[in-house]
Amino acid sequence: MNTASSTTAAPTPAERAARQTEVVQALGRVVPAHALLWHSEDTTPYECDGLTAYRQRPLVVCLPETYDEVQAVLQVCHQLQVPVVARGAGTGLSGGAMPHALGVTMSLAKFNRILDINPESRTAVVQCGVRNLAISEAAAPYNLYYAPDPSSQIACTIGGNVAENSGGVHCLKYGLTVHNVLKVKGFTVEGEPVEFGSAALDAPGYDLLAAVIGSEGMLAVTTEVTVRLIPKPQL
Repeated sequence: MNTASSTTAAPTPAERAARQTEVVQALGRVVPAHALLWHSEDTTPYECDGLTAYRQRPLVVCLPETYDEVQAVLQVCHQLQVPVVARGAGTGLSGGAMPHALGVTMSLAKFNRILDINPESRTAVVQCGVRNLAISEAAAPYNLYYAPDPSSQIACTIGGNVAENSGGVHCLKYGLTVHNVLKVKGFTVEGEPVEFGSAALDAPGYDLLAAVIGSEGMLAVTTEVTVRLIPKPQL
């Protein structure tokens, strides 16, 4: 999700170094030091997602650990007009997690908790860094599972699935991510908390949830997702 328009010319080493120092100092006031990476050997693993033909080392990588830190990072970057790219597991093949040369890559991998499994309503509330397959594993004792199953489901995160509207072999019968997600919580580019959809079967107003899912993080940074669970087929 970009908080500023892309520049057409590549920055000079001096411009990049000056901007990097400014951004690191600003972010250092809102997140712990260990949550910031900016040396080349630390940021190289984040230079691309599964589409390895295109690479760009980010200016800074930030790994927030709380929702407040996510909000603070977005607010700081918005004030400094620094582009922000949200990143899940980096398994995507569309370049959705491609860094910006003068931007911050915000990894959400530490948000990996399953918050609730409700077998009565057949729903699960999970943080954005929870692996796709982990949802089905947690729901298995209730004879339920999460239907969308991209080929990278053992590693990909639900936040990335929301960003890419991921599918899989089950999508012909059960639909894509957009058909199996009830609610998304997150933050806007300015750091304002936002919520799309509802835990109910339907919600009043425009279907903004469908617009957010598949937007590659351009409309909001996802932090929590409520998904629909499906009964396992009877043998």
